[in-house]
Parts: sequence; structure tokens; C-alpha cells
Amino acid sequence: MTPVIIEVAINGVASKQRNPHVPVTPHEIASDALACMAAGAAIVHNHTDNPLDGGAAIAARQLDGWRPVFEARPDAILYPTAGFAGDTAARFAHIPILAAACPMRMSIFDPGSVNLGDVGADGVPGGQFDFVYTNSFADVRYQAELCVKHSLGPSISIFEPGFLRCALAYHRAGRMPAGAFVKLYFGGTADYLAGAGIGVGFGLPPTPLALEAYLEMLHGCDLPWAVAVLGGDVVDTGLARLAIEEGGHVRVGLEDYAGRGVPSNAELVEVVANIARSAGREVATPQQAAEILQLPK
Repeated sequence: MTPVIIEVAINGVASKQRNPHVPVTPHEIASDALACMAAGAAIVHNHTDNPLDGGAAIAARQLDGWRPVFEARPDAILYPTAGFAGDTAARFAHIPILAAACPMRMSIFDPGSVNLGDVGADGVPGGQFDFVYTNSFADVRYQAELCVKHSLGPSISIFEPGFLRCALAYHRAGRMPAGAFVKLYFGGTADYLAGAGIGVGFGLPPTPLALEAYLEMLHGCDLPWAVAVLGGDVVDTGLARLAIEEGGHVRVGLEDYAGRGVPSNAELVEVVANIARSAGREVATPQQAAEILQLPK
């Protein structure tokens, strides 16, 4: 069977107050990325500590954390996030810089807009974190063109079903850049339908029926896909094992994690690696992941 690609999102908006293992400085990011790869991660995704910086500043900060990783693991697959200041060109200005400065092989492809946020104490969305993440169809086209121009495989974020409709339109039209990897992001906790809390205020709930709905949309499509639970635990919800049994892949990491305890990123990777092996699938190396995704060289 196809080896399981494990992607780890090591920080995002998560803070050390929430979990002291969250890597923030370039040294911490490099050390954590290497530890995760040793545990079985094929792809590492990270944010910088100031996404409001301009493109050159974001790229410089990313490179500070990435260079030690590429020195130790030339096969590493690393990719950043978008910036959050300025127009479309400014938000993605660091991508060409990184593509020219290091062997980056993936980039961002966020084909939609969504209200990102947690749930407040009153039980409705819009707590401490409340942000409208906007990507017009023109923005999506710009991201696709960046991937093609710089030979980068698109990491496709699917926050809501409409994101997948847009991505599939690109795929069916033959306009999807090579190396695409679909990430199905579910929001909240497995007890969503029992009314025990939703964790975050967006996304389909992390349930088998919700995964089935996405897989129906993907029916007849050969794009590789993975599951992730934002504001929850992809393992405790059962989605990690279910995805692996269905031939998919898994994203973990402290950017997403809101489960029990304060695990490290490497520990989260190890859990999924063990699930994969128990299900009869090997864990993909970065080289195997690049072959499975058909990443541009």
C-alpha cells in the first residue's frame, strides 16, 4: 500500500503559554523540525513569529530556521504560510525569495475565504481569536501562478467545502499546479454532535460522516489527501486511523492540537506513525512523499 505521508504543523498561532513545546525562535524551529522528521514526518509546515512583517523579513526569518534543516536533511520538504499584511502581492512576497534561496518544494494554495476563530465563553464563535481570512478567486489564481512559476507543489488548505469545490475546478480544468496535496481541515472536537463543544467556529465536524462528504466530493479524483483537526485531536477523534484505512494521509502538530496534555510535535508524529504501521502501511520518507505527490524537481 502507498506509504502514509505525515505532515506536521509545528507552531502556527499556538503559544508557549498553551504548550511550552511550541517552537518559536529559528533555533527551536530547526531543532523541532529535525526531531519530527526523525519521528516520521515527511513534510514540515511552520509560521514565523511575526506574520505582519514584509516579504523580505518573513523570508529571512524562515531561512534562519530552515537552513540548519536543509543542511542536516537535504531531502526535507518545508513550506511556510502566507503573510497577513498588505495586498495579495505583499502577502505572498516571501515565496519567490524562499524559492530562489533554498530547495523549497511546496507552497501555499488557499482556495477560499473563511472566518477563523475560536468559541467564546458565551458559546458562540468569536472568542480570543477572530480573523477573516480572505482569498478572492483572483488571489487563488495568483497563488496557482506562483506555484507554476517557481515549480512548487501546492499545499491545498480545505477549511470549508467551498474551498474544495474551487480546488477541484482547477484540477478538472487542468490548471492545478503539479504536486498538489489536499488537506481536509475539520474543526473542533469529536463530540460536536453531542453539543459538548465545537472547539473552533469553522469547518465540518471531525466525524466519519463529514469525512465521507469530502470523499464523495473527491470521488474519481486522483489528488492525494490528508486529514487534520484544527482545535482538537486528529487521533482521539478517530479520523487519523480512518483516513489511513481509506488510503489517505494525516497532518498533526501543535498548530492544530487542542487535545489532552502537552505533547511535543515529535510525540504527535510518533503516535500517527504507529497507527499507520498497525494498519499495515509504512510511513513515507520525504523522498517517498515527493514521489507520491509528484512534486516538481
